[in-house]
Amino acid sequence: MFNNLTEKLNKAFHTLKGHGKITEINVAETLKEVRRALLDADVSYKIAKDFTNSVKEKAIGRNVLTDLRPGQLMVKIVKDELTELMGSENVGINLSDNPSIILLAGLQGSGKTTFAGKLANYLKKKKGKNPLLVACDVYRPAAIEQLKVLGSSIGIEVYSEEGNNDPIGIAKKSLNYAKEKKNNIIIIDTAGRLAVDEKLMVEISNINESVNPSEILFVVDSMTGQDAVNTAKAFHDVLNFDGVVLTKLDGDTRGGAALTIKSVVSKPIKFVGIGEKLDALDIFYPERMADRILGMGDVVSLVEKAQEVYDEKKARELSKKIAKNKFGFDDFLNQINQIKKMGNLKDTMNMIPGMSQMKNIDIDNDSFKYVEAMIHSMTPIERSNPKIIDHSRKKRIAKGAGRDISELNALLKQFEQMSKMMKMVQSGGASKLMSMMQNFKQ
Repeated sequence: MFNNLTEKLNKAFHTLKGHGKITEINVAETLKEVRRALLDADVSYKIAKDFTNSVKEKAIGRNVLTDLRPGQLMVKIVKDELTELMGSENVGINLSDNPSIILLAGLQGSGKTTFAGKLANYLKKKKGKNPLLVACDVYRPAAIEQLKVLGSSIGIEVYSEEGNNDPIGIAKKSLNYAKEKKNNIIIIDTAGRLAVDEKLMVEISNINESVNPSEILFVVDSMTGQDAVNTAKAFHDVLNFDGVVLTKLDGDTRGGAALTIKSVVSKPIKFVGIGEKLDALDIFYPERMADRILGMGDVVSLVEKAQEVYDEKKARELSKKIAKNKFGFDDFLNQINQIKKMGNLKDTMNMIPGMSQMKNIDIDNDSFKYVEAMIHSMTPIERSNPKIIDHSRKKRIAKGAGRDISELNALLKQFEQMSKMMKMVQSGGASKLMSMMQNFKQ
């Protein structure tokens, strides 16, 4: 996510390294590179120019703050401006009505149907709601079936009318159906086109007038860059939607849509899709996104994800095992599963400050599969007491997992080191832990 933009912005800030004060001379080259980075990210020239002019106005002549170098000061100013550009604060979805009707709009291929499933899943799991999905895309082949498959996988009903090609009638009838079934959220998935056309706009406008939604969300593929911004403006002129959803933000995204869509339509980005799975949906926080764009990570979101999968009972049990030196590979597997529950592994790692700037790190959700294969190849006794794994056992385990014995030796060594660290942390041996970590670096 935004890796190229992050790299280019950090290269621009490097220009100020070693200076004691930001001046008009040393800031000019930096902002030239910043503007170039924004243009390469598919930000329009006008917005890029306005952005750098605003940064320049706030930066020139400012003395370096205590313990703050000019490069760091510029990063802070740029971060504040990026946050402002993307909307300053998070704006939540309106769920005040009962039922709350959410109308989704966008072009074909933008990810509306998948987002409908993700949103229903989010509102059910995180907000305790009882959503109804409504299939109003009567034109795209298999669109209704796709929504039914998504709904079935998360235990949410889908309202559709076989043979009915009137999306306005389907939308209106779904309101009565939801009332009967006591659904307090209605999510209406509508048809899209390959491009903005009059027929599409008339239809979505008529659906809007017939159901009077609580919230209209414009769903757009973030990989389309400035085209996404132009499409948003066309839809906004007709619908005056309430918010934007950026999908496929985990793809080869340059960042232009995320950075500029708010300034063009004056409506907030509310959600971002960061993967195919139905739980791969994030609330959009402008400041956190600015941190990530600048390579600062996103510790707050990382902690929130960890808290979502945190099991207090299992944590207490694990603590007791560590204290008694009974931490085994079954416990290790449980920890791996907890990490995997946090979502896309590469995206999670990039929430750690500085991680996105590290080269040659290619981590995905398959990174653990060889480790898991080796652990599953062990017997229950070997998993609970790894010390009994001798050479003959190693040969059997490695063969069973289809891996080389050197990989198993590396896993056993890493496991032993991790067990020692966990024991030291629990017993308060922070100084010993720091000493051990220094040895690892040598």
